[in-house]
Parts: sequence; C-alpha cells; structure tokens
Amino acid sequence: MHKIGISFLAMVMLFSVFITTVHADAVPGDVIVTLGEDLTADQKQTVLKDMGIENENDVEIVYVTNKEEHQYLGSYIPASQIGSRAISSARITLGQSDSGLAVETKNINYITEEMYINPLATAGVTDAQIYVTAPFSVSGTGALTGILKAYEVSTGEKIDEDVKQAANEEMVVTSELSKDENIGEDKALELMNLIKEEMAEKNPQTEAEIRDMIKRLAAELGINLTDAQLDQLVSLFNKLKGLNIDWDKVSDTINTAKNKVKEFAQTEEGQNMINSFITFIKSIWNSLISIFSK
Repeated sequence: MHKIGISFLAMVMLFSVFITTVHADAVPGDVIVTLGEDLTADQKQTVLKDMGIENENDVEIVYVTNKEEHQYLGSYIPASQIGSRAISSARITLGQSDSGLAVETKNINYITEEMYINPLATAGVTDAQIYVTAPFSVSGTGALTGILKAYEVSTGEKIDEDVKQAANEEMVVTSELSKDENIGEDKALELMNLIKEEMAEKNPQTEAEIRDMIKRLAAELGINLTDAQLDQLVSLFNKLKGLNIDWDKVSDTINTAKNKVKEFAQTEEGQNMINSFITFIKSIWNSLISIFSK
C-alpha cells in the first residue's frame, strides 16, 4: 500500500462522457465508489470491504467498463496493456474547499499516486480523498477512468471531453518519462510541475515558445530529453494551451498536495512511521553485514 503522505511518490486521467445522474447538493464527506464492471461477485465484495464499505446500499456506485478504458487510453497505451477486463476500482470522498487532493493506492502497479493527482488537477478535480484498489495487482487504468466519471456524477461538474483526453495523455507521457532510467519518476514529475507553473506565469502563446520553455526547464533539472520525448511534451502542452485550463488553480491543487506530505511528515504519526521504516532498513543492513562477515 502506498500513501502520498508517506511515500512521497507519485499519479490521469480520464474518464467517462455520459453522466446520467448529478448531485448539485454534494457536500464534503460524501462518498461515491467506482467499480470495474468485470469484477466477479466475490471480488466486488472484497474490494468494497477493502474500502471500508460493509453495505453497498450505503453508497452510490458507478461502474466502469473496459470499453471506456479503451476509449480514453487507446490512443496512448497499447491495447494489450489496457487489457480486456475492467477490474481496478476507487472510493472518492469529497473534501472541504481548498483541502486539495490526496491519493492512496493498493494493488496498483502502473500508476503512482502523484501520477493520478497531477492530471486530475489539470482536469480541474480538486478537494477529494481518493483510494484506488483492486483484488489483485493491476495497472490501475480502469480506476483512472472511473475517478473522473464518479467526480462528475457526485459534483454535477461536467469535465470537457478534450480536457479528459489531454489529462489521459499527460498521465501516459509522465509515466513513460518516469520509466526512462536517465530521468526517473521524481524528475519526471518535477518537470511536469515546473512546466505547469511556467504555463501559469509566462503564458506561452506559440509552439516554439512552449518548446523553448520545456527545453530550458529540462536542462535546469539536468534532464536530457530525446527528440521524441521533447516532441511528446510540446504536443501535449500545446494541446493543453488551447483548452482554457486555469493553470494557477492547477498549481495550487498540486502545491496543496505537496504541503500535505510535508505536514504529515512533521506529525507524530508521520515521524513514527518514518522512524519505523529507518529501523526496518537498519535491521536488514545489519543482517546482511552479519551474513557476509561469516
């Protein structure tokens, strides 16, 4: 299990178009659940129990189909990676205004917490606690689709279809950068965040300006982008530029999530968990020294 408040790691995207129910009276604390449509009856109960939900009639449930996964991810991820079954699921709890996004995952092996948070912020999703889970290890793409679908249902706020597609693309581009051994996850996420900050501050107007901006920021982070990676980033942010995204709001949402990480690390619970982890690592190290000394 990974917590953004603990792991400092990272996280979309995107999601369904046709919303038949809206709840304009949604309030902080309201919970909505998304379930992969292909869960078996036993898996469904396992997932709900993992979410802390004893009675499925106590919450609203939105189902995500494999067709929807392919609809939003098919242009960016191989069909074989998306798979043929929608399994991953999520619990979304609406938060107080300006509380930011927090994400926790379990059994998700492709998307990290911040890789969910950043594109969700781009899509305008704010103030929610999200728990993504599955009955066994999966990529998490179905949950990504479901989170925005559930957010639209619970808040009544329709997310522009082009924004969903762009957020989807952002998640994939970030993931691909993070898997480059010369870049890594932390630098990939930092680069994406810096680009967003400059989009807010400098408001580049042309593709050439966006390209120069990305090249400069990458160089400042010591990242050597390939031509293909640079072209991917330029295409993504040139697309995002035309979607009337509130970049200041996006930056605020991401910074709020980062501040939560820092605040948690300074609490007694955070310090205890950090100290426990350090003690655990030391015990492994001492065991290794003992083995090799013999």
